[in-house]
Amino acid sequence: MSQGLRWGLIGASTIAAQHMIGAMRDNGGEAVAVMSASLARAKAYAAEHAIAGATDDLAALVGDPAIDAVYISTTNELHRDQVFAAANAGKHVLCEKPLALSLADAKAMVAACRERGVVMGTNHHLRNAATHRAMREAIKHGRIGKPLFARVFHAVYLPPNLQGWRIDRPQAGGGVTLDITVHDADTLRFVLDDEPVAVSAMNANAGLGRAGLEDGVMGVARFSGGLLAQFHDAFTTRYATTGFEVHGESGSLIGYDCMTQAAKGQVLLRDAKGEAPLPIVHESLYFRSVRLFQEAVAGRGAPAASGEDGVRSLAFALATLEAARAGREARVEA
Repeated sequence: MSQGLRWGLIGASTIAAQHMIGAMRDNGGEAVAVMSASLARAKAYAAEHAIAGATDDLAALVGDPAIDAVYISTTNELHRDQVFAAANAGKHVLCEKPLALSLADAKAMVAACRERGVVMGTNHHLRNAATHRAMREAIKHGRIGKPLFARVFHAVYLPPNLQGWRIDRPQAGGGVTLDITVHDADTLRFVLDDEPVAVSAMNANAGLGRAGLEDGVMGVARFSGGLLAQFHDAFTTRYATTGFEVHGESGSLIGYDCMTQAAKGQVLLRDAKGEAPLPIVHESLYFRSVRLFQEAVAGRGAPAASGEDGVRSLAFALATLEAARAGREARVEA
């Protein structure tokens, strides 16, 4: 393992508290400081999580020589300028999805990191899941033949503590598509090793989304190899389970309880021989994300999901929004 990174947290977020700070420490690193728009919140968060520094000044955080990399988990509309600031300060960047609210901004963010010679990753945690990695390998080894269809079930209930801007602030990038469908896009791309080219979709509002924001979406994406993928995302389904299926010419992969932040789930292979589980060794999705990012900074390998992967997942989500708005198929312009 490479030497642990010294991290600056941009955003005093729930995901950092529940998953990322621990993953940084478990990888031998440390959260050096946290930045929030509210200095009082930054100080309280730092005290709660044993972080030495707290600030409301972005320039001060990215300019701190004691920080090697930043983890950005603010609301979506803030990511762009924060990535630019970090890149200009020579800090490596791990950013939450979606990278930005427009494709042009996301591409500019990736370009800025490349020009400054810093590593950029997108924190798409699901491609770190052992279930999805096992499915990807099974497909690569021809165990289901040519993939023909896929289905993603990612309808969940958004807990009250996470609702806020996700359901009532369009200007912050709220809505289920930019929050969940981006994960479907990245997981489909990763498992299938294929690129989406077009999307058809319909939005729904079951009463949770406000200010015109969708709290549910169903859609179908066409991939370059001809595969069709169905996806269902929601903030409003309290009792649904998640899953990921890929059906090929000579077999099917059925993933259960796997579109989740937890290291859990199983995958069954069904073919002419019958049904059997794929061997899976679970590992914390966030530990693996931080480990691979850390290795990339050390010059060994790449982040689990690159900045370019973040651009492509955003392109899928934006095409989904456009398809639902226009009532017609939309191209995925990555």
